Amino acid sequence: MKAEFTAIIEPAPEGGFWAVCTEVPGANGQGETVEEAKVDLIAAVKLLLEDRLSALPK
Repeated sequence: MKAEFTAIIEPAPEGGFWAVCTEVPGANGQGETVEEAKVDLIAAVKLLLEDRLSALPK
């Protein structure tokens, strides 16, 4: 199964970039480049979704 999420990536005032995923509250990332911010955001989304799945009743 493949899912698609929205990433909003903007320049950070202090330099670099920050990223958020609108569908996963709390998922954010940062990096010196857009690509680094995107990779960091993907890692954050994965961690949050794994944590939420582990909390489901079995």
